[in-house]
Order: sequence, then structure tokens, then C-alpha cells
Amino acid sequence: MAIPTKLARGLRLPVIASPMFIVSSPELVIAQCTSGVIGSFPSLNARPQSLLGEWLDRIQGALAEHDARHPDHPAAPFAVNLIVHRSNDRLAADLEACVAHKVPLVITSLGAQVEVNEAIHGYGGLVFHDVINQRFAHKAIEKGADGLILVAAGAGGHAGVQSPFALVQETRAWFDGPIALSGAIAHGRSILAAQAMGADFAYVGSAFIATDEANASDGYKRMIVEGTAEDILYSNLFTGVHGNYLRPSVVAAGFDPDHLPTSDPSRMDFGSAGKDAKAWRDIWGAGQGIGGVDSVVPAADLIARLAREYDEAHNTLLR
Repeated sequence: MAIPTKLARGLRLPVIASPMFIVSSPELVIAQCTSGVIGSFPSLNARPQSLLGEWLDRIQGALAEHDARHPDHPAAPFAVNLIVHRSNDRLAADLEACVAHKVPLVITSLGAQVEVNEAIHGYGGLVFHDVINQRFAHKAIEKGADGLILVAAGAGGHAGVQSPFALVQETRAWFDGPIALSGAIAHGRSILAAQAMGADFAYVGSAFIATDEANASDGYKRMIVEGTAEDILYSNLFTGVHGNYLRPSVVAAGFDPDHLPTSDPSRMDFGSAGKDAKAWRDIWGAGQGIGGVDSVVPAADLIARLAREYDEAHNTLLR
């Protein structure tokens, strides 16, 4: 149980910033990496597909420039998230771009494919697969994933329902590779708690929505700042997969949050949510940790706060 050497360079905190649909931009990834955490973005955020190579060039160029200026404080690695589901008709092209740019870490979601893992391993890259239960975790490792992202109850976007304590405990009973834990982590002491439970990384997403670099509307950022765990709604209506969303955004889109129908899981898309609302535009994802976010700040300031809280929590335990 340890952070892989390939991912340890430049880390200020044991944190992977989760890839958020629409929200995660090259500017946010660069700010995350240069501030000492692993930044990431979904490949689908680069639209059209031809833009993905340009994004990768921009990120790699900015990180190289940072390293040249700060040889004693290099940037952390970055990651790209690939949706490995049959509905993603961009997978082959996006994978080809990741291989060509030798992306250090690829995060796979909604399916695991041996061929994808082998392609990434071919240039020395690592693959972490996100899972919500033991069945999917075993499948991911059997198909060649190097690490697991355990998406527990309370995580933003597509999320599971299991307690993080149970999910980590049962995974560690059979898997000694790298684990990242996701679920309502927005404070430095929560990062330390994830490690104490047996994870190597904390997987932090929603707190980064309320940053200057995030590609989110002012209304979305304000809703994160003003919201608490009670404002999070769990539903599969909007994409076909269960996830956590901001209740006020569901109301604003014209839905009754207390009487939402269920969706056909085979649909699994980011298309129309009905009533002229688009899931990717009007229904805003977030996790239960947003109560710990009280202002919109630069990503570097958020990471500095998390680092300060992490150190304080660690020092308290040593007293």
C-alpha cells in the first residue's frame, strides 16, 4: 500500500482531483498540478474530439514550463478520464491521443477493457478504474487495472451507496495496490482520514467547482458555496446512472425533486433530461462535502487550505 513512484513526483498532498464533466478545464488541471495535486479531466470535455490533442499539448507544455522555472518544486502528474462504455463512440480516438502523449495516469469509468489497459501499459502509463462495489473492483483488477478509485456514498456525480469504511475495508482484504477514495472529501482532515482507513489517495471533486479556474457558471459556483449535504439529491434520471446532484438545480430545471421517476439504465447518456433541460448544462452534480466550501477561490488557494488542514490534523494526532 503506497503511492506509485510514477505518481509521487511533485505531490504536496495525497490527492487526485477528480475529473468533472464540463467543469474540469486545462486551466484547472494546470493549476492543480502546479499546486501539488494530481489534476485530471474527462477526455469528453475536449469538444470536438480533435481538440483533445491540443489540450494535452497545452497541459504538458505548461507543466514543463513550470518545472523549468521551479526545479525544486516540480508539478504533480496529470490524468485523463476515459469513459469505457459502448455508448462512447470517441473511445478509440481518445485512447490514441492519450497513448501518443503518454498520459501518466488514465482513469477509466463505466466499464473495464483489457485492450485499453494494455495500450496504456504499452508506454508505461498507469490505469486506475473507478468502482462502486466489490464486483466491479474485482473485474477491474482482473482486466489489468493498476489501481482502484472507490466511489463511496456522498461522492459527486456518478456515485455508489456504500460507506467508505466498508468499501475500503473490504477492498483492502484482497487488494494491496493503490486506492483512491471518493466521497464528500473537502477538508484536509478528511484526506488524512482516507489514508487512515487504508486509501493511498483522497479523490476530491466538488470543492474544485468553486474555484476561479473551473469551467462552471457563476450560479453553479454560488450553489456550491451556499449548499450543504441536505441539498444533494441521488437519482439516475438524468444520465441513466445513479449520481448525486444539487437539488436547487433540479428544481430550477423544472423537476419535482421529491417525485423523480427512474430512468432506463441502458440509456446512459448526457442527452436531454426533459422539459428543455440538458443534463450536462442545467442539472449540476456535486457531492455531500460541499458544506465545507464557503467561497470561490483560486485552485492554488484551495489546495493551500487543504494542505494546512491536513498538516494540522496530522500534528494533532501526534500530540
